[in-house]
Amino acid sequence: MREIDPITLEVITEGLISVVREMRATVFRTARSVAIHEARDFSCGLFDPSGQVVAQSEDIGSHVVPLPWSVEEALKEIGDTLAVGDVIMMNDPYRQGTHLNDVTIVYPIFRDGRLAFLPAVREHWADVGGAVPGSMSGTATEIYQEGIRIPPVKIVEAGRQNHALMEVLLSNMRVRADRLGDFNSGLAACRTAERRIDELVARYGMEALQSAIERNLDRSEARMREKIRTLPDGEYYYEDYLETFTADGFTPLLLPITMTINGDRLTADFKGVSPQVAAPVNSTLAVSAASVLITLKSVLDPGHALNHGSFRPVEVIAPPATIVNVTHPAPAGSHGEIRKRVVAVMLGALSGACPDLVSADIHRTSFHNLIGGVDPASGNEYVHYEWSSGGNGGFAEADGPSAMAAIDWGDLSTVQPTEVLEVRYPLRVEWSRLGLDSGGPGTRRGGLGMRRSLRLTRGEARYSLLADGAVMPPFGILGGDSGGVVESYLVRADGSTVAFASPGKVGGQVLEAGDAVVLQSAGGGGYGDPLDRDSEAVAADVRDDLVSEHVARHMYGVLLTAKGEVDRQGSEALRSRMRANRIGLTVVPDDGSPYSPSGPSRRRVVRLNPADIRALGLDNGDRVELVGAAAPLRGWIRPDDEVPAGSVPVDRLGLLMLGSANGTAVVIRPLSVPRVRPSEPGSARRAQ
Repeated sequence: MREIDPITLEVITEGLISVVREMRATVFRTARSVAIHEARDFSCGLFDPSGQVVAQSEDIGSHVVPLPWSVEEALKEIGDTLAVGDVIMMNDPYRQGTHLNDVTIVYPIFRDGRLAFLPAVREHWADVGGAVPGSMSGTATEIYQEGIRIPPVKIVEAGRQNHALMEVLLSNMRVRADRLGDFNSGLAACRTAERRIDELVARYGMEALQSAIERNLDRSEARMREKIRTLPDGEYYYEDYLETFTADGFTPLLLPITMTINGDRLTADFKGVSPQVAAPVNSTLAVSAASVLITLKSVLDPGHALNHGSFRPVEVIAPPATIVNVTHPAPAGSHGEIRKRVVAVMLGALSGACPDLVSADIHRTSFHNLIGGVDPASGNEYVHYEWSSGGNGGFAEADGPSAMAAIDWGDLSTVQPTEVLEVRYPLRVEWSRLGLDSGGPGTRRGGLGMRRSLRLTRGEARYSLLADGAVMPPFGILGGDSGGVVESYLVRADGSTVAFASPGKVGGQVLEAGDAVVLQSAGGGGYGDPLDRDSEAVAADVRDDLVSEHVARHMYGVLLTAKGEVDRQGSEALRSRMRANRIGLTVVPDDGSPYSPSGPSRRRVVRLNPADIRALGLDNGDRVELVGAAAPLRGWIRPDDEVPAGSVPVDRLGLLMLGSANGTAVVIRPLSVPRVRPSEPGSARRAQ
C-alpha cells in the first residue's frame, strides 16, 4: 500500500463520499416515484472490486448496509463475465437482497482493463407485481405473491439495454411509467458516479485512491475494535417475538440473540430462532446481519462515516431456513420488521453491557401501508406507499423523539407531504397528529407514534398492511414501560368502524369512495422508572396533549389540579403507594426449558403459583413481563402449584436478560397496552 499523507487521505475520503452524495442528488431529482423523490426511500454506495463498501453518505442504513452482500452475490454469479458497458440489475432476497421492492443497480467501472469500482443504487420501487398493489401483502404465503424476482442479470450489456428483459419486467409491474423512470434515475446516478470517479483518478491516480481506501477500511476497523474493547467481556442475551396469525389466533415466533464479547471481537448468534414460515415475517441473512451492524455502529461509533472496515470485528451467525435467514419459497417481504426486531434484541442485549449508551425499544415496524387501484378521473393505475414513522425509545439524556426515523432509516422522510399525495392520488389526508399516550412511560418518556387518516375520494382501491408490533408493544429498559402498539382500522363512509382480524397483517382489503384508513404507528419504550420522572415534565406532557391525565395518574403517579398544575403533596403520596403496591417475586433457578413449543412457534412460559396469579388479577395464558436490572423478560403465564408463592423460576438465559442473579427480586407487571381511540377529529386530551 502506497504511503499517503493525512491531508491527501482526508481529501480523497471526502471526495469519495461526495461521489455518493452526488449520486443521491441525481436520484432525488430524477426519480418518478413519490416514495423516492419525496420520501427518499433509496440509497447509494460505492464498492471496491471485492464488494466492500468504501463510501456512503446519509443513506438509509437498511438499504446500504445489506448492499455488500448483494454486490458480492452478483460478483459471484456473473462477475467473471463483466465487461465495459455492462449494468447489473437484481432484487432477489434469496441472493442476499432485502425485499423484492428494493431493486438494485450495480454499475461496473473499469480502469486499465481491470474492475476498479462498483457504484450501486438501491431504490424502493412502489410496485414490482404480485398479489396486491404495492407488492407487500400481510397475507402472503409464498414469495411469488410478493412480485417478480430478479436474479443478478445484465440489464445493459456492452452499452446496449436488454429491451426484451426490460419489457418482461415492466409487464409484470404496476404503474409502468414510474418503474421505467425509477430505473433511469438509478442508471443516471451510476453514470454520474463514473464521471466523478474519472475526475478523482485524473487528479490523484488509481494507486493513491486504492491506498486511501485501504487506509480508511483499516482505521474504521481499528476504531470499531477499540469501541468493542470498552464493553465488558461476557455473554449477553435477549429475545423478542414476531407476530403471525392462524385460525387459532395470535401465534408468536421467537427471535433470540446471544451476543458474546471477547476483547475486540463481537459475535451475534441467532441460535434458537424460529424456522421460516409461510407468512410475511421472514427476511434474509443480509438484512439480519446488517441490523446487528447498524445497531453497533449507532451505539458505539455514531460520529464517523461507515465503510466495510466497521464490519470486520463482528461475526453474525444465522441458521438457514429461519425467519432471519430465509430460503425458497417462503415470503421475504418483511425485511423492515425483522430489521427492527433485530435492532431491538441488540438494544436489549446491549442494555446489560452499556445501559447508558442505548435507548429503549424503537417503534417495532416499518409499518408498510399500501393503497392502490385505478383512478377513475384519469384511467391510470396508481400505488401509494405510506409509512407513518413511530416513536423512538427514551435514553439516558432525553425523551425519545416522536414520529421520527429510527436508526436504520438514515435521512428517510418520516411524514410524506399532504400536497403531493393529494395531487398524485385519489386520497385526502384528513389529519395527522401524534398518538396520545403512545410513548412508553419512563424517567425518560418514549417518543410518540403518528396517527393519520387517509380517505379515498373516488373509485375503488385495495389496502394492504405489512407490519409488526400490533400485539407485542415496544419494551422499556431499566424499569421503563412499554410504548403503544401499531393499529390500523377502517372508517366507512357511513361512519361505521371495521377492525382487522389479523392486526398488522392485511392483504387487499377493498376500499370504496368515502372510506378512510386510520393509521397509528407504534411508540418508543420508556427508559427508567416512570415514578422517577420529574412531575413538572409529566404536567407539561399533559398540557401538550402527549400524555392523558389518566396515564399521568396511573402510570406516573402525578396528580394535577383543575388548573393543570402539579399537586405535589398528593403526587408524592400516590407515588409512595404505587411503589409499595408493586408485586415483587424472588428469582429461583430453573434448569428446564422455559419454552412451550407449538409447531414453528416458541414462546416463553412464566410459571407462577396460582396465588400470585390471582394477586395480579390475571389468568392462565396472559402476558407479563419481569422487570430486573436491564431489559424486561416477557412471557405467558402458566399456573404451577409446585412453584413456591412469591417466587418465579428463571433459566440461565432469562437471568442474562434480566441482568439479575438467583435470589434477587424482580417486579412483575401485566403486559397490556390499551388502544386509545380519540374522538376524531378533536382534542386528544379528551380521550382518557
